[in-house]
This record gives sequence, structure tokens and C-alpha cells, in this order.
Amino acid sequence: MNIGQMMKQVQDMQAKMTQMQDRLGDTLVVGQAGGGMVAVTMNGKNDVKKVKIDPKLVNPAEIEMLEDLITAACNDARAKVDVAVAGETDKVMGGLKLPPGIKLPF
Repeated sequence: MNIGQMMKQVQDMQAKMTQMQDRLGDTLVVGQAGGGMVAVTMNGKNDVKKVKIDPKLVNPAEIEMLEDLITAACNDARAKVDVAVAGETDKVMGGLKLPPGIKLPF
């Protein structure tokens, strides 16, 4: 492969990465905690879009538990976003292996 072909591949990959990042903004995942009593909807860019709380949890005496459940639901959603991003990145990379320590998208 010559340098021209390699540069073309890099440009194609950059375009695909830009498209993937745009799609991730539209990808929504839902993280849950407390058996689904707290749900957090997050997009593929880790922006929290919605928080849903079962009304049974709203008790001023248990506000600390509610805060913990919201945190757990956010962490669950973020883990699901990471899986979605990894899958999309693998598709874009087409099996190309990067050196250890390099993560995409940048």
C-alpha cells in the first residue's frame, strides 16, 4: 500500500467517525436502578436526557436512597453507552487494530 492509499483510508475513516459521532447523539440508552424504579435515559454522547422516578420512592425521609439510585441508574446508562460506542467504533474501524492506549472516538 502506498502513502496515497493510506491517506485516503485515513480520510475515509475520519468521515465515518464523524458520521458515527452524529449517530451516537441520536442513540438513546436507558439505565435502571432499584428494579426499574429509577430510570435514566442518556444519549451516546453521555448527555442525560431524562430521569424517571417511580412516585413510590419520593419520601423525604429516604432522599439519600433516591440519590443513590439516581447515581446507580446514571452509571448503568453510561456503561450501556460505552458498549454502544465500542460496537459502532468496531464497525467503523473494520477490524483495524489500534496500538494499546489509543481510544476512539478522540
